Amino acid sequence: QVHLVESGGGSVQAGGSLRLSCAAPRHTYSNYCMGWFRQAPGKEREGVATIDSDGTTTYAEVVKGRFTISQDTTGNTLYLQMASLKPEDTAMYCCAARVARCGMFIDNWIWYNYWGQGTQVTVSS
Repeated sequence: QVHLVESGGGSVQAGGSLRLSCAAPRHTYSNYCMGWFRQAPGKEREGVATIDSDGTTTYAEVVKGRFTISQDTTGNTLYLQMASLKPEDTAMYCCAARVARCGMFIDNWIWYNYWGQGTQVTVSS
């Protein structure tokens, strides 16, 4: 069982920044996809950003230019740098992983096998 552990959430005013981290167990997979998803109360879970094992990144349109997904050189820690935050970014943010390459677009969350518990991000106006 792979356990992912998120950290870095919190409360911030609109226009502020936060950095989320996701720690994954050491692995030797050469092909994988990791991503960030979020779910606000009463809304569907949506993909925010993904990063492929080759470093290719993909972003949801609503966060392009504001959020940056990255990983450390080992591929064991995933980050999401969020800037220019808006109240509509308020949600529970979860990291996810799968042992398969990322698609050209952010795949539905059902295609990810491993999940963290999530970290809450609240943006006030």
